[in-house]
Amino acid sequence: MLDRTALAIIICSTVILGALGASVHAQTPSSCKEPHAGTSRVPMLSPPLASVVTGTRRVKFYSAPNLHCPISGVFVVPNDRLIAYAQTRDGWSSVMYLNPKTGNDVSGWVRSARLKTTGTVGPKQ
Repeated sequence: MLDRTALAIIICSTVILGALGASVHAQTPSSCKEPHAGTSRVPMLSPPLASVVTGTRRVKFYSAPNLHCPISGVFVVPNDRLIAYAQTRDGWSSVMYLNPKTGNDVSGWVRSARLKTTGTVGPKQ
């Protein structure tokens, strides 16, 4: 009887761990490939939008529109100004930030809900 119980526990554990492993595997860096902007999934903004970061906490940058793809150590803070180039239907914006003090820039994806549009960049079409 004990052998059957132990065998059942081992089989159940294997099934559960296998399912968890498949879930983790689905979120590996290979799923962090940036989508092509200008497609129906990620329409381009024309002209690009000037935006400001809202809220009270920092906003992380991601390498792709996926919460499992953060860029380590890269973030903006409230009132920082960004340029949004594309947006997904599920709440992500492809943006660029230019640090006014250093002149360094960074591009990536942020959650659109943390941005407030302040205008456009470039001439209106």
